[in-house]
Amino acid sequence: MRIGELAAQTGTTKDTIRFYEKIGLVSGRRLDNGYRDFPPETVMWLHYVRTAQTLGFSLAEIARTGEALREAPDTAEALSALFEEKIHVVDARMAELAALRVELSNRVGTGCPLRPVHQSP
Repeated sequence: MRIGELAAQTGTTKDTIRFYEKIGLVSGRRLDNGYRDFPPETVMWLHYVRTAQTLGFSLAEIARTGEALREAPDTAEALSALFEEKIHVVDARMAELAALRVELSNRVGTGCPLRPVHQSP
């Protein structure tokens, strides 16, 4: 299928698909007239990419794990493992953000909020 049809079926733009092609997330072949031609399974893959992005996965993570998922004997089990890993990353980031919030709160109303805050013993 041509890039315009692929874009329409997946709700993405042609530019996005071209970018995905450039970074290796999708691949199409060039026809003699220069048009891109993508296999039909690219529709499902692009829906997966968009869903994975909404779940917090970066394009690099999607590219890295996509091939492994296609090869996995049990995709649901492999996806669950990825989700568990992502939950740990989210939990760690939430802890970092909570600590940052405390640090920022401690600096509110100080003479110079960018100086190091010395803790009293």
